[in-house]
Amino acid sequence: MRAEIITIGDEILIGQIVDTNSAWMGEQLGLNGIAVKQITSVSDDAAHIVNALDEAQTRADLILITGGLGPTKDDITKKTLRTYFGMGWRTDEQVQADVIAIFKRFGREPGEVNMLQAEVPDGCRVIRNKNGTAPGMWFEHNGKIFVSMPGVPFEMKGIMTDGVLPLLREKFSLPFIYHRTVLTQGVGESILAAKIEAWEDSLAALGIKLAYLPSPGLVRLRLSASGNEQDIRRAVDAKVEELLPQIEEWHYGFGHETLPQVIGKILLERGQTLATAESCTGGSVAQAITSVPGSSQWYQGSIVSYANEIKIQQLDIPAELIAQHGAVSEEVAAAMAANARTRLGTDFAVSTTGIAGPGGGSALKPVGLVYIAVASANGVIVKRFQYGGDRSRNITAATLSALMLLRKVVLGHAL
Repeated sequence: MRAEIITIGDEILIGQIVDTNSAWMGEQLGLNGIAVKQITSVSDDAAHIVNALDEAQTRADLILITGGLGPTKDDITKKTLRTYFGMGWRTDEQVQADVIAIFKRFGREPGEVNMLQAEVPDGCRVIRNKNGTAPGMWFEHNGKIFVSMPGVPFEMKGIMTDGVLPLLREKFSLPFIYHRTVLTQGVGESILAAKIEAWEDSLAALGIKLAYLPSPGLVRLRLSASGNEQDIRRAVDAKVEELLPQIEEWHYGFGHETLPQVIGKILLERGQTLATAESCTGGSVAQAITSVPGSSQWYQGSIVSYANEIKIQQLDIPAELIAQHGAVSEEVAAAMAANARTRLGTDFAVSTTGIAGPGGGSALKPVGLVYIAVASANGVIVKRFQYGGDRSRNITAATLSALMLLRKVVLGHAL
């Protein structure tokens, strides 16, 4: 089955928002054996929407549409689809009840414009939106399936997960596709590829495809295969087991796991706690950690000591140490971690200090230089990292490096 995704909204075309919907939908469709052939973005204009629909059905069997389903006048998708398929209107009682219930949760009554969300083309199949007022709409026309969903990501994801994908699996015999994603941090794509070249060459004979999926500080390795479920699972899992000893230095998890999740699971099982002390990352490490539900059970807090005065006052860093070595130094990073662990009373503490850029560097301490330290009952370990000149990427890379170093210390890996 071939699919096409159409996103509707001027806000996407002018760069006001980033289209994350298409990436997520493409991933979910791929996991279900449906190939995405094209992604198209169009403006809030009926003629443009109609043209996109006409073209899409020449290429695809399934057309997924997001955006333009709100209660305001510029949300024209529903009206355009009604006209496109030559349908009338009907009132859907389930959507009415959902709209009323959503407003009731906030102690409000829905207005007339909100209740219009229950007016849908009379030939569509309504898919409930449990997270918002605009329902999903399923149309079948000329042997093609068209599904329209809201552009709000968490609403669209709910409709896809609870409605669209189950309906597709029920209606069609989709092929079994198995994916395993191996997560690495601290190694570039080219170095990783050279390291596992022989292993990668062995995959083709088994019908397994490997994709490198790099992002700042991370490289994901996705193995994919299709066929008999039992045979494919066995083959892919066996190759993953062969891979792990070769990348042990960089591997930290699988699938959609994050470093904070991996670390938190270990600390929670052991009944241990963590603190952070940040300078150049400005709280980014703490934010990553607290994004994990339940992190309060093992994470105590952070001291964001961006200025030297805060390092001295809140982390008890001797002024003489900063004067002698500089705030960006191995010595200060070590003291930050050790003192944060003591002050916050935790089993572990991780610290960051560096030059995020774009200014502030020198010949001895260039932009992108970061020292990261982890303190534990066994002492303090400090590592030096040198990144590039982009501030945002440096903060992201330093955050991930800090978490990876912390993971290794927590697990007792030799460094």
